[in-house]
Amino acid sequence: METEQRTGRTIGARKWSVLLLFGLVGQLAWSIENMYFNVFVYNTITTDPSVISAMVAASAVTATVTTLLVGAWSDRVGRRKAFMTVGYILWGLSTMAFGFISLQGITALLPAANAVHAASVLVVLLDCVMTVFGSTANDGAFNAWVTDNISDDNRGRAEAVLATLPLVAMLIIFGGFDSLTQQGRWQLFFTIFGVLVTLAGIAGFFLVKDAPDLRRGEGGYFKNIFYGMRPSVVRGNRTLYTVLLAMLVFSSSAQVFLPYLIIYIQNYLRMDNYPVVLGVVLIVASVSSALLGRVIDRVGKLRFLAFAAPVEAVGLVLMVFARGTVGVILAGIVMMTGYMAVLAAISGLLRDYTPAGKAGHFQGIRMIFMVALPMIIGPAIGSAVIKGSGLTYVELGVTKQVPTPHIFTASAVLLALLIPVLLLLRRAERRYL
Repeated sequence: METEQRTGRTIGARKWSVLLLFGLVGQLAWSIENMYFNVFVYNTITTDPSVISAMVAASAVTATVTTLLVGAWSDRVGRRKAFMTVGYILWGLSTMAFGFISLQGITALLPAANAVHAASVLVVLLDCVMTVFGSTANDGAFNAWVTDNISDDNRGRAEAVLATLPLVAMLIIFGGFDSLTQQGRWQLFFTIFGVLVTLAGIAGFFLVKDAPDLRRGEGGYFKNIFYGMRPSVVRGNRTLYTVLLAMLVFSSSAQVFLPYLIIYIQNYLRMDNYPVVLGVVLIVASVSSALLGRVIDRVGKLRFLAFAAPVEAVGLVLMVFARGTVGVILAGIVMMTGYMAVLAAISGLLRDYTPAGKAGHFQGIRMIFMVALPMIIGPAIGSAVIKGSGLTYVELGVTKQVPTPHIFTASAVLLALLIPVLLLLRRAERRYL
């Protein structure tokens, strides 16, 4: 049941417009959730890393369940556009709502409650609501749209560009809007990006077209939700599930340090110029990743992956020892270039081996291995490492915990588990191609 290769679909101007608009705006929203929600909680509510870990885990589970439901639903009705456009509009509105959470507001509303506890619960709940809309629009619909519309022989280029968008999004945020967070103007910060996401959804009504060969799915809806979990489907798509295992290891490794990265740079390295540092890293890593797209198509995704993963591992090790502006920039460039290259190669392989006509069915399965499990495993490991280091400081009578370089050590150790998975993938690819 291994999927056939799909070729011949060119990437025209309209498709590139949808890829770039929905891809970039979606990554702006995800970057804010994955990194700035954490900073928002750390700076305004509590420095307990367990709250951040719980928020990330709850969001990951919500995203996976939503994608399972919406992916099968969009396959069932044979449409992606409606889910993308309406989803982005609601995603933007819910992002704006985050700026209205504050300890002062909670205290005024619930004077008898523990404000920190109540605010923490509210943040987790609102994050889950936002994730429902984001996963509907981006994970469940947009990613299926990409699989529908981009052929295998163009996928390396498309995935390389998509892989740079998280970095471009962070660059836009760091370069243009991070000062708002440093000034504590969180409401304006969340409103700006909420409006951008909403406008993208409106633009989608005019730009997005579903693939002409997309048809209504067959079979019962609830049966299709669990399609990818059937033992017969797993056996018939062993290469696909081996790639998913590789994604699990890679994503779990990244989630050890990513949720705490800005907090680490701010509070351990004490870099006031961190937007500049991150900006340089993101520009170089984004350009490098985009240029590697044609290399991925030329040498093959699996061969390229065997090169890219060690590059990321070296970058993680360098980050353990990096101090000062120049050192962190150089280590960060190696780490993030490797990270983007690995992400592009694995994402391309996932699309290559997704059965034709089942793109929506498998978005939920992809989310389990790429988001749900990694965002439970990774942040929990990171939180344990941070707590185990015992590094704290006192500010205004409050003891605050600080991430240490050991989060990169733990990430590198976890990434090493990719080696046996790649060997399994090589054997599986030889057998089933």
